[in-house]
Amino acid sequence: MVSTRNTIYEESVRLHRIYKGKIEVVPKIPLKSMRDFSIWYTPGVAGPAKKIAESVDEVFELTSRWNMVAVISDGTRVLGLGDIGPEAAYPVMEGKALLFKYLGGVDAVPIVIATRNADELIRTIKLIEPSFGGVNLEDIESPKCFYILNKLREIMDIPVWHDDQQGTALVVLAALINAFKIVGKDLRKARIVLVGLGAANYSVLRYLEAYGVDLGNIIVVEKPGIGILHRSHPMLESFKNTHPHWYEASLKTNRDEVTGGIREALKGADAVIAASRPGPGIIKSEWIKEMNNDPIVFALANPVPEILPEEALRAGARIVATGRSDYPNQVNNSLGFPAVFRGALQVRARKITDEMCIAGAEALAKYTEETGLSENRILPSMMEEEAYIREAVAVARKALEQGVARRKESIKVVEEEIREIIRRARRLGKPVH
Repeated sequence: MVSTRNTIYEESVRLHRIYKGKIEVVPKIPLKSMRDFSIWYTPGVAGPAKKIAESVDEVFELTSRWNMVAVISDGTRVLGLGDIGPEAAYPVMEGKALLFKYLGGVDAVPIVIATRNADELIRTIKLIEPSFGGVNLEDIESPKCFYILNKLREIMDIPVWHDDQQGTALVVLAALINAFKIVGKDLRKARIVLVGLGAANYSVLRYLEAYGVDLGNIIVVEKPGIGILHRSHPMLESFKNTHPHWYEASLKTNRDEVTGGIREALKGADAVIAASRPGPGIIKSEWIKEMNNDPIVFALANPVPEILPEEALRAGARIVATGRSDYPNQVNNSLGFPAVFRGALQVRARKITDEMCIAGAEALAKYTEETGLSENRILPSMMEEEAYIREAVAVARKALEQGVARRKESIKVVEEEIREIIRRARRLGKPVH
C-alpha cells in the first residue's frame, strides 16, 4: 500500500510540474473585433457598472460573481498532513477548485491566507465578500474552525460552508439513511456511536439532530484521557472554555450516562461513525462483535481507517464505509459540496442552511436507492452526473422554500439550468484527441 501511495505522489508531482497547476481562467464571451472590446470593457462596461451602483444585487446578474466561489484555507489542518502552512495548502485548494468546476459547474478560486488568528481570518474573508457568490472554508484546525464558520455565517450575505464540517456530515447522513434502510432499522431511534468529535463528527451530530435522531441514544467518545462524553463528566466545566463543542455534546447526548472508552460505547450500538485518527487498531474487531445485530461501521480516517473493512466484516459488520476509493462505500465530500453550491448559487442564495444540506442528503440517498441500493453501494460514485443534478435541485428548492434565495424563479427553470451547467462542465473535462 505504501509503495502504491508513493508512486501516486511521485506521479502527481511530475504532472503538476508539467501543467504548472490544474486550473486557468479563459474568456466566456466572443472577441472578434475592436468593437467587442468596447462592449466588454471601456466604454461599454460603464453601463453595467452604473446599474450595479444603483442596485447592488445586479452584480449577480451582470457579472460572474453569481457563480464564483472562494476556496479558502489557512493551511493549519491539510488532509492528513496537519499544519503545513498556506503555501503547501495551495495545491489542495486548487484541486478543490477543479472538482467544483467538473462536478458542479462552479467557478472556484483558491485563496490561502497567511494568518493563524481566527478574527483576522474572519475579517479578511469579510473584506473580499464583494468578489464572490460563496465561500468554501477548507482545512482549518479544530476547534478554531467552528468559531470561524459560525461568525462568518452571521456576518456574510453569501453562502459560507466549511467542507470538513458540513460536507462530511451531508454525505455521512445520506449514507446512514441508506444503510439503515438495508438493515431495516429506524435511524431516528438508533443507538449511534461517534468516535472523535472534531470538525466532521460535530457536524454529523448537528445534522443527526436536525434530521430527528434522538440524541439521547447517541454516545460520543473522544481521545484517551477524555473518553465518553456525558453530563457528569469530571472535566465538563473545563470544556466550556477549551472545547465548547464537547461541552454541548456532553449535555445533549448519552442519556444513560455510559462511561468508559470506545469498547464500552460500542456495546449494543447499531452504528459507529469514526472520524478520529488513522488506524488500524483504533477500533478492534472484538468490539464490533459486541454491537447490536447487523452493525453499521463507518471508519473514515485517512489514509488508514480506524478498523480495516475486511476485519470489520469478519467481525460481523453488515455494512462498512470508509473514506477511501479502493473500498466500497467511499464517504467522499466530493459528493456534497459541488452540488450544494450549484443549487445555492443557481438561486443566488444568501446562505446555506442546515435544512438545505439535509435536503441534499435526502436527494443523494434517494437517487442511490432508485439506481441500485446494496451493502456495497450506499452512495453513488463521483462519476454519476445525475446524482449531482438531483442533489443541486433539492438544495435550490429548499432555498426557495425558506426564502433565502435572491432569485425568484420556478424550480422547473432552475432544474433545466442546473442540468445544462453540470453537463457542460463534464464535457469541458473530456480529453481532447
